[in-house]
Formats: sequence, C-alpha cells, structure tokens
Amino acid sequence: MTLGSSGIGSSVIVPRNFRLLEELERGEKGIGDGTTVHEGRIYQLKLFCDKDYPEKPPSVRFHSRINMTCVNHETRVVDPKKFGLLSNWQRDYTMENILVQLKKEMEAPHNRKLVQPPEGTFF
Repeated sequence: MTLGSSGIGSSVIVPRNFRLLEELERGEKGIGDGTTVHEGRIYQLKLFCDKDYPEKPPSVRFHSRINMTCVNHETRVVDPKKFGLLSNWQRDYTMENILVQLKKEMEAPHNRKLVQPPEGTFF
C-alpha cells in the first residue's frame, strides 16, 4: 500500500508490520468479505505471509479438502501458476483480495462441475 504525497509524484511505502496490522483490523472488524463458502460449505485455509509480504504474495493452503483446478490435491496449496492473482501479484493486493478471488474461482463453471469431497473432511 502506498500513500501519495502532495502532488510531487512521490509516494510513501507503508511498512510491512503496519500493513499486516491494517489487514488484521479490517478482518477483526468484519470489513470486507472474509468468507470462503462453496457448495453450501465453509472451507478452512491458511495464508502465510513471509518476510517479503506484501512485495511477494502469501502462500495459500487449504486445510479443508476441496477440488479446484488451482489447488494441488497432494499439497493442498493454491498453485500460483494456476491462480492469476498470485502469479500477477502487485504490492497493493491484500489477503482479502485473495479470498474474494478464490470465492470467484470456486463459482467458476470449471470448478462448479467438480465433485467435492465429503463435507467436513480435512487433510
């Protein structure tokens, strides 16, 4: 996230820790869409932000079993090569953007037709 200055054309880069705190506060306050519901089910996943976040995207791993074309069935990691938001990551993207895009991907026709594992199954 960058903040513009008074028309000079420069910008201030928000430090990683502040960025993470801002995203945490948004999630705790229920601002935005933090739900991951598909086929009437709620799925659990983890986003891991290493020291390079937000310059580089977090890794995304499902805890719940799910069949999606962008999720590796053995590692349960979202494959950046198959998930455009991660492969084309920009510093201004957030974890919320990832969740919203995952939800859209779940609703895409090529994923809706996939048979899902039994509800409540985990890796």
